Amino acid sequence: MDCRTFVFDGDNVRHGLCGDLGFSLEHRRENIRRIGEMTKLFLDAGIIAMTAFISPYRADRERVRAIVGPGDFIEIYCDCPVEVCEQRDVKGMYKKAREGLIKNFTGISAPYEAPIKPDLRLNTGSDPLDDCADRVVALLTDRGVITQR
Repeated sequence: MDCRTFVFDGDNVRHGLCGDLGFSLEHRRENIRRIGEMTKLFLDAGIIAMTAFISPYRADRERVRAIVGPGDFIEIYCDCPVEVCEQRDVKGMYKKAREGLIKNFTGISAPYEAPIKPDLRLNTGSDPLDDCADRVVALLTDRGVITQR
């Protein structure tokens, strides 16, 4: 089956649609709300929309689940220790957050509420990337989102 997909992430959303938002609690919530609304539009157009965001608050994720619809919302928790995230940080954001240059930084100066019951939990701190990707594809196949050739 051929399918159309799009991946939304911080780089392609924060610079445009959400360029007016900072990282305060209110702005984080609005950022995630806008992403949910945008994702719903893509899903309505028949596009598989995947989002790759730090959405630190359970209530915000639940609000997006309500916007998108429970049948189309699949929560995948990429569980990774903050120390590993810091090691992988090519932009130096964690360093700036540790120096106090970035306020309200998730995992450093702002909380992260891990999902209680995600549809899939990946240990991206230690599991090979290919294994994680295979598990995502398997979940999407099991849910009937995609079919494998």
